[in-house]
Amino acid sequence: MTQHLSSPKVYGEKKVKSLWEQICEEFAAQKADYDDHDIDDSSSIATDVTQYSASRHTPIVYGKMVHKPQIDSSISHEFDPALSHPAAVGLTMLSKPPSPPSPPPIPPPDPKTCSPQEFLENHIFPTLIPGMIEMLNQAKHERCFERKRTRFNACDFLTEYLYKNNPKVQHRKESLWEIPFVKSWNNEHPREPLPLSLQWSEEEAAIKIQSFFRGFLVRNDPEVTELRAWQREWREENNGIRHKVEQFWEEQETKSIEAKSGRSSRNSKHGKSPKTR
Repeated sequence: MTQHLSSPKVYGEKKVKSLWEQICEEFAAQKADYDDHDIDDSSSIATDVTQYSASRHTPIVYGKMVHKPQIDSSISHEFDPALSHPAAVGLTMLSKPPSPPSPPPIPPPDPKTCSPQEFLENHIFPTLIPGMIEMLNQAKHERCFERKRTRFNACDFLTEYLYKNNPKVQHRKESLWEIPFVKSWNNEHPREPLPLSLQWSEEEAAIKIQSFFRGFLVRNDPEVTELRAWQREWREENNGIRHKVEQFWEEQETKSIEAKSGRSSRNSKHGKSPKTR
């Protein structure tokens, strides 16, 4: 009986790798082509984690290290249903060993004496990289990868994130325009307002467009068109009606004053004095 070794598989929950982990793996893969690595016979066989699916895998392999050896003889005659499950015929299963304890974290080097590379890796990237990941997630939420123009400003988002997540200062809750240096800069260099096409959300823009279109349909209705034409003619005929009414009353007051002055002159000629109250 011969047996061929291959990498065993672990069926379970496969961890989703972050963007930073993917970048690191790609960099390590490119760097491995130029590095010389010694083979360590004492190292264990690498395992391949496979996402468990109930439609493709049997439940008995969940959380187990599974290896299917290739043998020449048949093992079905040696199977005992009292000791094993039929789905485990031909499989070698072991419980997944516990993960080794992680080593204690290495204290970061002194930022005043360390090299530029150490300063970036230990003091800048631990805060900057999560901020860039959150920025990309927010950009995806704002659909920046689907449109040419959006109202999302990556620099504004990253500025607010780094200000709130400064490891040296805790419990900062100011928004972007409440940050002191941002407020002073905005007072000296005010921004131009965004156009309405970027200020409105999709729901607000849809409401505006639907409202305008419904108004267009109503204005093109024959009865409404006739009513609007009559209103336009009425406004043209009664243009300056307030001035005409004021002029009319001024003429009436002038006539009444002239009539009173004519009566008083006639009374004075006949020797009659006006009555006093």
